[in-house]
Amino acid sequence: MLRRELGPMIALAAPVVMAELGWVSMGLVDTLMVGRLGADAIGAVGLGSMLFLAIGVFAMGMLLGLDPLVAQAYGAKELRECHRWLVDGVWLSALIALPLVAVTFGVDALLPMWGLPPSVLPLTQPYLEIIAWSLPPLLLYVAFRRYLQALGIVRPVMVALILANGVNVAVNWILIFGHFGAPALGVRGAAYATLLSRVFMAAFLLIVIVLREAHTTPRLSETPLGFSGARLRRLVVLGLPAAGQAVLEVGVFAAATALAGRVSAGALAAHQIALNMAAVTFMVPFGVASAAAVRVGHAVGRRDADGVRSAGWTAIAIGVGFMSAAAIVFLVAPGPLIRAFTNDVEVIDTGVALLFVAAAFQLFDGVQGVTTGVLRGLGDTRTPMLWNLAGHWFLGLPLGYALCFAAGRGVVGLWWGLSSGLMVCGLALLIVWIRRGTLTLLPSAGHKRDRNGDSHSF
Repeated sequence: MLRRELGPMIALAAPVVMAELGWVSMGLVDTLMVGRLGADAIGAVGLGSMLFLAIGVFAMGMLLGLDPLVAQAYGAKELRECHRWLVDGVWLSALIALPLVAVTFGVDALLPMWGLPPSVLPLTQPYLEIIAWSLPPLLLYVAFRRYLQALGIVRPVMVALILANGVNVAVNWILIFGHFGAPALGVRGAAYATLLSRVFMAAFLLIVIVLREAHTTPRLSETPLGFSGARLRRLVVLGLPAAGQAVLEVGVFAAATALAGRVSAGALAAHQIALNMAAVTFMVPFGVASAAAVRVGHAVGRRDADGVRSAGWTAIAIGVGFMSAAAIVFLVAPGPLIRAFTNDVEVIDTGVALLFVAAAFQLFDGVQGVTTGVLRGLGDTRTPMLWNLAGHWFLGLPLGYALCFAAGRGVVGLWWGLSSGLMVCGLALLIVWIRRGTLTLLPSAGHKRDRNGDSHSF
């Protein structure tokens, strides 16, 4: 069963993983390119990016409801319904974009109260003010992407990220250092590059959809474009818990970044570099999770219980295998990885210690990432949210704070606390999936929907 599913899962997951790696590599490139400006610039870009992500990930999470809704409709061969959900996704993007831009500016205004190093604060605020305006095109891109992925069309998503990285690198080089007669804007130049690359991504996927749908039956152009409160409520019912889960996970690392900034500028830089490394490895199970949500959703649409189980376990096996290999790399070669970003001795020593902690939680991070996608394919977005709340905020962050400041372990202690939260979350979600896969997904039970129309089990 797993052997039969492995090929289709990898074929779908590989371009998605490449897209996720392309996404996170933008942050790595920004960190590498501003690294020549010093530890303060690294810390400012890292903190500004994390704060934006804590807000943006909520908005992007609201659109994750498109995964099961479009995938299940496609599995049931209801293309017209897929088109309707795309329109609803665009409406939702438009409704939440500007309010969240305002929230980002509010967070920016409060930064002086956070106790950040005086050399980091004046670099962080203008960076955050610029990238705040990348939220509207980013949300359109996410709506287009979720739609295409749910149909199993993933190659354009990968191409969009690859090309956008080229745009980001080129504009970074021009605006950070002042080439071709442009002013040397430093950290602000990196922010403008991020903004332009996100506009490019949205425009690219829009063109892909328009060209593809011109030849489908029924056509996308025949889809009603009106606002539907009932359909948006259904999208929000699925998307809001997914958004909450994403905010809880990213938010805890944003809080940790702010706490690392209170230790020292060097600790903040090491934290950001190691966090970027962990983010790169996590993009593989994160991409596999997206593929799993699609494969599970298609099986739900077909009412194929065996297909649901096969897709779920295959995705988990892929995630566990990769993250085990990543942990070995972090243990064997932490020094060269950190030195690729900086020559600062303090940053290197702290970063090496942090990668040792990262190696300890890789497996659990991969399990919780993939199982979140598997459960999303079933239409369950609430369970991952609740376990992220418990693991990260009730256990991980408080323990990390105590180890960092009360026990005097610094940023390394902070990471051990966060690691404990990831371990609890990963194990809990795996148990949830085991129970769903062996007890409730019975072929004879039929396809059930709750009163909100959300699919939960067979």
